[in-house]
Amino acid sequence: MANDPILHLLGLAKKAGRLEVGEEPVGALCRARQAKLVLLAADAAPNTCRRAAHFGQAGNVLWLALPFSKAELGLALGRSSCAMVALADSGFAASILEKLAARDPEKYGPASQQIREKADRALQRQREKRQHEKNLREGKRKPWAPPPKREEAPPAPARKKAGPKAPQEGSGPRLAKTGGRRTDRTRKTGPGGRRLSGKLRHDS
Repeated sequence: MANDPILHLLGLAKKAGRLEVGEEPVGALCRARQAKLVLLAADAAPNTCRRAAHFGQAGNVLWLALPFSKAELGLALGRSSCAMVALADSGFAASILEKLAARDPEKYGPASQQIREKADRALQRQREKRQHEKNLREGKRKPWAPPPKREEAPPAPARKKAGPKAPQEGSGPRLAKTGGRRTDRTRKTGPGGRRLSGKLRHDS
């Protein structure tokens, strides 16, 4: 069992600082929402299993039992015994679950697929972050593009200037034509203050 590839991966994760061992460190990692996978020994006590379930709920992380005893898990991690570990790296978690799914697809298959999808998304975010940091170092910017043209409103029609109004019919003194001559129908006063009504003819 010491040369088992799954235990070997757990040992590598511990050397890389991506594995927490023991209930207290695992609980702290889960509460910080940095845990990617919680693993238990096959012979872990019921209280340890309940704590693992609580840690998984608090950190929204998957927890599973390994097909290794506490002694086998502890030996791979340089301890006499180990009942609980937590991985803080999506890549390690996905690799370990893939190997577990190859041995027992029914038990570990769905969990392996779920962790692999999370690992792929995390890897994509890391690549985008590194590319962004590289662009900042090299001073790269997005190519300049002209701003979109604004649609200009059609010009308002010019207002016509109002000309002099034509005189309306019936306004001013009323004139009547009589034999080619015009007469004024407005009343005038004659000598002695008498009014002259009717038409005033102009004698030739």
